[in-house]
Parts: sequence; C-alpha cells; structure tokens
Amino acid sequence: MTKNKIITVEGREIAIISKREDDYISLTDIAKHKNEELTGLVISHWLSTKFTVEFMGLWEQIHNPDFNVTEFSNIKNEAGSNGYVLSSKQWIEKTQAIGIISKTGRYGGGTFAHKDIAFEFASWISASFKLYLIKEFQRLKADDNDRLKLEWSFQRTLAKVNYHIHTDAIKEKLIPPTLSKNQINNVYANEADLLNVALFGITAKEWRDKNPKLEGNIRDHATLEQLVVLSNLESINAMLIHQHLTQSQRLQQLNQMAITQMKSLLQNTALKKLK
Repeated sequence: MTKNKIITVEGREIAIISKREDDYISLTDIAKHKNEELTGLVISHWLSTKFTVEFMGLWEQIHNPDFNVTEFSNIKNEAGSNGYVLSSKQWIEKTQAIGIISKTGRYGGGTFAHKDIAFEFASWISASFKLYLIKEFQRLKADDNDRLKLEWSFQRTLAKVNYHIHTDAIKEKLIPPTLSKNQINNVYANEADLLNVALFGITAKEWRDKNPKLEGNIRDHATLEQLVVLSNLESINAMLIHQHLTQSQRLQQLNQMAITQMKSLLQNTALKKLK
C-alpha cells in the first residue's frame, strides 16, 4: 500500500491510496461532505441500504474469488429493514470483502473503497460532488501518466547515452582496424546480444522468432526495471572490456549483476510508485 495522494473536491481534501494496483478513495473524506463529525454513521447508513448491498455483492463476486456468498445472502435478506445497520467493519469481516478496506492511523486513517464503489458512495452523497470527484480523479491519473511517460523517456535516453560509451569501448578494444564494415557490425550485434542474453535470457533473433506479431525489438518491450538494469549493464560491460575479459567471462558476470539488480529493483517501493 502506497502513501496517500490527495485531490481537492469542492474545497475538501480526499485521500487516495493504491492497493493491488488499484486505487482506493477515502469514504471517510467523502462522508465529511455530508457530516463532518459522524462520518462512520454516514457510511453505515449507505451500506445498510438494499441497493448498496446488492451493488457491493455484485462487485465482490466479479473481483473477489474468496467472497463469502453465504454471508452476503444473509446480509442481503436483512438490508433495508427497519433498524438494520451495517458497518464497513462488519461487511469486511463477514464477507471477506476486498472492495472496502479500513486503514488505521491518526493521519491518513479511515475507510477506503475501490474507485468503482467510492463513486457510487459519492453519488449517494451528492450528484454534483460525484461529478467533481470523477473529474479530479481523472486529472490525477492524467498527471501520473504524464510523469510515467517522462520517466520512460529519461530511461531510454540514459540507455542511449550509455550505448555510445559501450560501443566506443567495443571499437577501441575488440575491433581490429582491418575488419570490414560488415564484420564491425557483426561485432556490435554480438555485444548487443551479450547484454540481451545476460538480461533477457535470449538473443534478439530468438525473441523475434518467438514474437513474430510484435512490432519493434526485445528492448522496445522491456519493463521499466529492465531498462534501468540495461543501462547499467552497458556501462559495466564497457568497463569489463577494458579489463580484457573474454565474452564468456563477461556474460557470466553481467548475468549475475542483472539477477541481483532486478531483484533489488522489483522490491524497490520508490520505483513502484512510478507505475
């Protein structure tokens, strides 16, 4: 679960967190639009309506394989009756729901719901509030996408810069002056595939053979983590070339470095925020 992001809707701050690669919006913050002090009661009143229970149950059955359908049926039979009140905690505990979560803490705590559910709750609070909430949420996602595109562009530029360092080292240490242009190109291709094998486990040709319908090359379809490691491997390979290591020796070292760096990056929370 990542740190909260904040959007402002009609002068009120609404917190958003990410969980399971989905966005969850604070129902507690939305409920303040109706009642500043009794947000839990506002949420419970909404949860207790028959329409809400049916909507929540359908959402869970679509997205949650562990959803307790038996308990849901019991709740649905009682929903809407006089005096029936269902809290978010009861809903989560009885049905094993994932669409609503409870987050503790003095700052950033409260009840959060998947955006599909949060928009329905906002509609129950106020139709205009729901519309402004959707607009601000869309703006936030557009900003995130722009930032991600900028990061991808930066990583690709970095990879290109390191590529020139890499090829200069190949030209200086590996290419005899009497080689033909075709032979020189073959040496570059071999070195590029050395990095491909170290990082991806296959050569460029092997990738094309396995993916005939995809456009571009293996590196065009690399993940953000792979692009970061690739740029590092190019610099490291240039250094290993200067140390007069053979291709087989360099491949072994580069592969070990690729494994170590990929493990580290995949566990890096800061990098996950860019996704």
